Amino acid sequence: MNKGINTPTYYFNTDEFQRQITKVRGMLGNVPLTYSIKANSFLLAALPDSIDHVEVCSPGELQICKKYNIPGSRIIYSGVNKELSDVMDALSYGVDIATVESLKHVKLEQEVADKLGVKQKVLLRLSSGNQFGMSEEDICIALSEKYSNLEFVGLHYYSGTQKKTRQINKDLIRLESFLNVLKEKYAFNPKLIEYGPGLAVDYFGESQIEEKLNEVFQLLQNFSEKYPLGIEMGRFLAATCGNYVTSVKDVKRNDGVNYVICDGGIHHLKYYGQMMAMQVPEIEVVNPRSSKTCKYCLCGSLCTVADVLVREVELPELNEESYLIFKKCGAYSVTEGSGLFLSRGLPQVYLTDDDGNLKKMRGIFDTYILNC
Repeated sequence: MNKGINTPTYYFNTDEFQRQITKVRGMLGNVPLTYSIKANSFLLAALPDSIDHVEVCSPGELQICKKYNIPGSRIIYSGVNKELSDVMDALSYGVDIATVESLKHVKLEQEVADKLGVKQKVLLRLSSGNQFGMSEEDICIALSEKYSNLEFVGLHYYSGTQKKTRQINKDLIRLESFLNVLKEKYAFNPKLIEYGPGLAVDYFGESQIEEKLNEVFQLLQNFSEKYPLGIEMGRFLAATCGNYVTSVKDVKRNDGVNYVICDGGIHHLKYYGQMMAMQVPEIEVVNPRSSKTCKYCLCGSLCTVADVLVREVELPELNEESYLIFKKCGAYSVTEGSGLFLSRGLPQVYLTDDDGNLKKMRGIFDTYILNC
């Protein structure tokens, strides 16, 4: 890394993104694959043809797809809150499939499809016991009524992220049970069961996660032999392709603790399950002061004691010439941080590849203009 690089910065390796997609494809065969862009919308600029659909969950995400010229035929339009104007925009753009999360959504889709004179494909989202999706009773109501402009092509189901094998198995058992009910009562034969398995990413060296993947994919393959399964992923596809780089700005010792102040912080860096920075992700040090190691508490630039990236980690000795590269930051860090807090700038974003080619997607973005 060149001395004097402007930080903080995200680097997303599109070759690694492709490798992860290829890995999943190899384990799932011909099962359709959807990329959930909430994980990292910048990767749409390098979206492989092997991704069948992208899932968008807001009007803003639909606008991002338009900017990247993602055709409506590759979009599944989801989201818990949809207004009439949102549905009109989505259907006018020609989204392939709309997900409905309530009976109100069903009526909105019918109203807009009727106005536009189109037949809209719809997935009924089954709730996993929270505010998302529809109860089994409401799905039955929807299937028992006639909607001239809607085709109920299947179900959508997602029950959380970083899940273990037994949780995924439990999901599939529930889906199969409910599908049997729908077939018996309504002769419902779905064309697509869109399922988000929420596969775990090994952020903190928990090797058993990787070892369990074969079991998970076998469960999914078995289900796909009985039902038209489609898989939706965000974190699992994007996480490994991203690095986050932050500069060391100050090193000091308070009450026996070596504190490092970085120009980034928790508003830029998010690892699922980090638990107040008690877990240690993979970190690379560039330009250390020496090879001698020290224990550090890595902190950001926000005026809150919560801004701790890692509570305790042993690294080569640091100084103000050093950079820290946090690995596996391809998913959510760039989209989920509390970026407006304290009006600090949002990081630069680059796409890169295995050959080191760089494409600048965004410079440092001043957020103070949004807070006044």
